[in-house]
Amino acid sequence: MSPAWSIFALPPHELLGRAIAADLGHDLAQYELRRFDDGELKIRAMEPVRGHDVYVIASLYGDTNESVHDRLCRTLFFLGALRDSGAGRLTLVAPYMCYARKDRRTNPRDPVTTRYIARLIEAAGADRVLTVDVHNLAAYENAFRIGCDHLEATPLFVAACRELPGPLAVVSPDPGGFHRAEALRDALELVPAGTVELAMLGKHRKGGVVRTEAFVGDVAGRTALIVDDMIVSGTTLLRAADACLARGATAVHALATHAMLTIDAVRTLAASPIARFVITDTIATDRVDLGLLRQRLAVTSVAPLVARAIGALRDDASLTRARYPLAASARAR
Repeated sequence: MSPAWSIFALPPHELLGRAIAADLGHDLAQYELRRFDDGELKIRAMEPVRGHDVYVIASLYGDTNESVHDRLCRTLFFLGALRDSGAGRLTLVAPYMCYARKDRRTNPRDPVTTRYIARLIEAAGADRVLTVDVHNLAAYENAFRIGCDHLEATPLFVAACRELPGPLAVVSPDPGGFHRAEALRDALELVPAGTVELAMLGKHRKGGVVRTEAFVGDVAGRTALIVDDMIVSGTTLLRAADACLARGATAVHALATHAMLTIDAVRTLAASPIARFVITDTIATDRVDLGLLRQRLAVTSVAPLVARAIGALRDDASLTRARYPLAASARAR
């Protein structure tokens, strides 16, 4: 018999947590969060968790309401409190994992924050971590000594692209994202999308200045789909869009899992030639004022993807179908 289980959703993603719990036919567990006048806080579960399989949903990013450090600290305290309360197995579900981009030393004495965050989560008592489209999968997997699982937004993007006029080309804006673009191309070819081309831009960074170099692949006469793990300043997408249009793409659409948008990015992208932006809700869209960009923005939820993964973990089943439902259904046919 499976142990009892509990799902908690910490701010600011209570809505996403409720959607995940609803997909699983479960209610969110209740907790108490108290903030004190000196800025400190207390957080605890309001119901028993002893022996439970516990999942804590906490997307670790900052906005104008709270810093990333506020949310990270609160999550660590809550994990520790749950461990002290006798949780049987404790899983942190972080749709967006903070500090995942600094995964190696690029200058002498640089910090490797991916590894340090992993140590903090482990020390707080987590048994497992689940995240979505981490910046560098190999670095993420190597940073943790506990179980770490990873989901890709690829199935969500395939669904969002089904109605686009063909033929299509998937474009990686830099070499680091090539495998992500390749996975989307392969997934699109599992559905009736015809032959999908694959393209990539070269990128060189020196002294904080990024320069676009070679362009590999054919986008002429095709709808170009630029896919990336996140949007921050928007300049990477803009360079890629300009390169695609200069090489004959009929239209450009952008797909990104994490919309870590700044006000300047919103202005840049609103004035860009990109026809549509498809993002997920790993980061709340009300983080900044989207203005005119909202008209070209489509948001797809990671709730079904995360719910399938939690269901698989709870049942000690394979995560393959949760990660790649399109591939699994294609094999079944």
